[in-house]
Amino acid sequence: MSSTSTHLVANCIHTWSHARPLVTFCARVVKMKPDLHVTFLVTSLLFERLNKEKARSFDVGDESAQRLRIVSMGATTDMIGDGQIEPWWRALVAGEEIVCKQTDTRYAPLPTPPAVIFDVVGVKNIGIVRAISGKSVKIYALWPALTYSILQLFGDTHVGGLGNIHERAEEESRRSGRDFADVAVEIITSKRGDVIRMQGLPPMYDYEYYPQEALGDGKAIVDVLSRVNEVNKTVDGAILISCLSWEKDAVQTARDWMAETSRSVFIAGPLLPTASKSTSTENEKSQSPQGAEIQAFLTKTLETSGRHSLLYISFGSMNWPVKISDKLWAFLDVVMELNIPFIMSAASPLAVVPDEVNEKVKTYGKGVISTWTPQQMILDHPATGWYVSHGGQNSVTESIAAGVPFIMWPFSADQPINAVLATDVHKVGYELLEVRSGPGLQKIFRTGYTPIGTVEAVKDEARDILRRAFGEDGKEKRARLQALQQAALGDWEEGGASRRDVAAFLASL
Repeated sequence: MSSTSTHLVANCIHTWSHARPLVTFCARVVKMKPDLHVTFLVTSLLFERLNKEKARSFDVGDESAQRLRIVSMGATTDMIGDGQIEPWWRALVAGEEIVCKQTDTRYAPLPTPPAVIFDVVGVKNIGIVRAISGKSVKIYALWPALTYSILQLFGDTHVGGLGNIHERAEEESRRSGRDFADVAVEIITSKRGDVIRMQGLPPMYDYEYYPQEALGDGKAIVDVLSRVNEVNKTVDGAILISCLSWEKDAVQTARDWMAETSRSVFIAGPLLPTASKSTSTENEKSQSPQGAEIQAFLTKTLETSGRHSLLYISFGSMNWPVKISDKLWAFLDVVMELNIPFIMSAASPLAVVPDEVNEKVKTYGKGVISTWTPQQMILDHPATGWYVSHGGQNSVTESIAAGVPFIMWPFSADQPINAVLATDVHKVGYELLEVRSGPGLQKIFRTGYTPIGTVEAVKDEARDILRRAFGEDGKEKRARLQALQQAALGDWEEGGASRRDVAAFLASL
């Protein structure tokens, strides 16, 4: 190891949608900077999958892979995997050896890290490093979602955000005598009918940001979420996983906001594996127990039904329409009624597929339901025509990069805004409205329509949208998406926006 080597430390909460783009970012930067070493500290929950995901960015013989070490800190009792870093950080800054809790691999000391990348919601770990190292280390916050969503939830009020939620909730709790957690949840998930306006987006009622009824009371992680705005005032900059062409107004708003306090914003999307297509596909396929079956199914579908004939359905690794599963099975009935081949991911720990549904799909013969799908392999396949998506940022990015348009079924977080970007701003998809529940069954600001929300309404809407998607209207949307696809992929080419920004980030270390 050279005496001029640079050491960067990375960490995120143990959610796949946060971890996957960060490991890809880390793989990119060690390739771009030959003297850079990265230590990615993770909980045991994600260790094995992240190592497989890392392999998707390095071809055999690529020695830069050795400079990205993924180290397990072991299991944690923290719900999101935050606050575990203290002993590891003390060892790293002291120049001591560290030992992976998963493999017992011993890692030799590296130079003291001048910078770390932490999840924007990793408020405990950010606080730990600040308390130990002060301003001697730069802390960059990874914004692991749509930029609009981070701004709306954690930004100051003058950029369209909720401001210091913790301070607001404490003040209201003192004034009214109400429980702090109740007040904080109310602030975060406000559904009073206020109109939210953000640059580059059509206005939306606040309840439209939560089109599905919540599964819990939201108190479990409210203390973390309420502190994000406050704690992130202490970081030195932000790294965005989004694409400039998808939400340029939000990116500019983020830059202007952070510049008020002389902090930098670096855009890094799309964060996609950088190994050869065969290496990337094989490593992704290995993460799914049905990977080979799905690949064979795609090949057969292309032969029998042609290009763009398949519908891919996935709600990501966490979301599932638990309280309205009857609407999901009604939608699937219409898919089969219209003789559309499909693959459905049931990856969420909340996902339950009834035996009668599995039997119906087996009898149908043109569908696959899997507990974990090789998503990018599916989206990149020429048989895939449309993606029924929850609208999480990783899924949106992967779909844009593959040129596959959307049918949106959003739940919360960045998903409702991505649905609006897909349908109203870029006009490259549709949104299912009748699948909404709870507060979502209220008037939509931009159209004035109020969803009916019955199973029959879901079926009627599904027939209409699927027929249009697989018809001439769908072809127009697919053609329109190609411009976004080219722009997104160009962001990492020489002179592209993300390549320039990440090079500037590396130069700042």
